[in-house]
Amino acid sequence: MMVFALLGAAVVAYALTAGADFGGGVWDLLAGGPRRERQRELIAEAIAPIWEVNHIWMIFVVVILFTVFPTAFAVITTALHIPLLLVLVGIVLRGSAFVFRAYGMQPNEARARWGQVFAWASALTPVFLGMTLAALSSGAVHVAADERGLAQVSSGFFAGWTTGLAVAVGVFALILFALLAAVYLAREAEKLGELELCDDFRRRALICEVLALALALVVLWRARVESPALFSGLLHARWSIGAQVLTALVASGAIIALVRVELSRARILVMAQVALIVIGWGLAMDGHLLLPNLHVDQAGAEPAVLAALPWVLLGGTALFGPALWWLFRVFRKLD
Repeated sequence: MMVFALLGAAVVAYALTAGADFGGGVWDLLAGGPRRERQRELIAEAIAPIWEVNHIWMIFVVVILFTVFPTAFAVITTALHIPLLLVLVGIVLRGSAFVFRAYGMQPNEARARWGQVFAWASALTPVFLGMTLAALSSGAVHVAADERGLAQVSSGFFAGWTTGLAVAVGVFALILFALLAAVYLAREAEKLGELELCDDFRRRALICEVLALALALVVLWRARVESPALFSGLLHARWSIGAQVLTALVASGAIIALVRVELSRARILVMAQVALIVIGWGLAMDGHLLLPNLHVDQAGAEPAVLAALPWVLLGGTALFGPALWWLFRVFRKLD
């Protein structure tokens, strides 16, 4: 279960960092009004120095899955290879397009087209990420043992991620990422003294909070219809009510801070809100990598690998931690 918790922590880190970068692309797509070009400039300035490093958390999840839980990795990447491939294509297109728009030598028209690719890839990739997570908790992906006793997917390649629940979770993820980006960008504009630009993103953050509430209710409704195990974990476990109340209080605090233009506080509260949502989903999985068919105890972990894992993580952290801290210290001083 320690490894399951580490995976959850990495997913939270990915949502709070790379998720906000995806959200920045959404606001690039929706930039409008008299400050449209300045909005896009601020987005580029905010994400350009460090956005690539944020994908380290997804890499961590993938590496842990295929080294520690090879059975789960094989099942998940087989059953969900279509949405996972779409996520990968979106990440590559997004990064390439951002570079070509920012540093390319093409005429302005060509760079504008790359800007559209960047924006649309940023908007669609979170939807496929959410659909993938929904499929893991939907109960629609079935696993059966073959004649050799190996786990095999028996539900086809479209199970779980093409449902109403998956679409709802995908849009919910998109709204949460846009919320993070709007708050981050509002704070960035405030630090630069551009109060009108700050107000543009602050209003968008408030709209996202309203949409997030609506989408959360839709997700609960679809979970009740399509995934009783997930719905039970979200609302009927011992921890559920307390976690839901805490999330609601944090979200309310974020809205109040946004209304009062207390953007440093709003940023912390919105980060906590998104983290609590991801943690709540992880707790509802109840130790399953694929609900309800594949628990971490059945995911192929070898004792020798589990014994070596803490030392590998300790060594990696000793190298990666200072480098990551210095990167943020140099490029993205937070206050």
